[in-house]
Amino acid sequence: MRELSRKEKFEFNKLQKRLRRNVGNAIVDYNMIEEGDKVMVCLSGGKDSYAMLDVLISLQKSAPVNFELVAVNLDQKQPGFPEHVLPEYLSALDIPYYVLEKDTYSIVMEVVPEGKTTCGLCSRLRRGSLYGFANDIGASKIALGHHRDDIVETLFLNMFFNGKLKAMPPKLLSDDKKNVVIRPLAYCKEKDLERLSQYKEFPIIPCNLCGSQDNLQRVQVKKMLAQWEREYPGRTESIFRSIRNVAPSQLADGDLFDFSSLRIEEDPQLHVPAIQVVNL
Repeated sequence: MRELSRKEKFEFNKLQKRLRRNVGNAIVDYNMIEEGDKVMVCLSGGKDSYAMLDVLISLQKSAPVNFELVAVNLDQKQPGFPEHVLPEYLSALDIPYYVLEKDTYSIVMEVVPEGKTTCGLCSRLRRGSLYGFANDIGASKIALGHHRDDIVETLFLNMFFNGKLKAMPPKLLSDDKKNVVIRPLAYCKEKDLERLSQYKEFPIIPCNLCGSQDNLQRVQVKKMLAQWEREYPGRTESIFRSIRNVAPSQLADGDLFDFSSLRIEEDPQLHVPAIQVVNL
């Protein structure tokens, strides 16, 4: 980390406290980490996962429960991937880590037609590899680096392109019931994570798959939200709060709320006289 000026130190301390508070509140609100947990922290080489690990290491020292952190990176064998970066960084942190090698890059390139986005298949393959490895090492929780803005963007992606009202939950039980996924950064703003990355000078590793695609639907949604935020500051936070404040009876999902059984409550003792027409 570079030498900071007096003003920068003040701002950096405020930033660290805010991120610690946001992550701590998310962990408590959703009971993300419990006594004796072994948390597998997934590192992609991007700013968000670096920041997640950094804050979790800090919180681990003062947390009211004991838990273990294990860092895991999935080397997807992308051409030009700097294999030395993460091991060098993690070795200096004095925590256990693994680099899992899976050539998902070749599979994605072979299956996805040219010009189509690769994120869907890539994320499924990556998720499957990480879920399986979590079981191998006995991890009780899998921590992913999705932040507040990711959650809001996913809400609109599902609304606009999939016709579903859903986002990313802060805590999730996998379909096979064998893994619990947590998102400790759920309350954190992306701009705060960017600032932390700049202060800490994390060794960022660009993604040659999704990071090089300009036609992603997520990119368009991100631009839309950024425009809204410029015009109406605080809108993204308001949208995120709405995800935590759902009124099923005010939507239209018959599986979520029993609309078909709605009836007025009649009092059998109450006599209602016939309607009379009065001419004035």
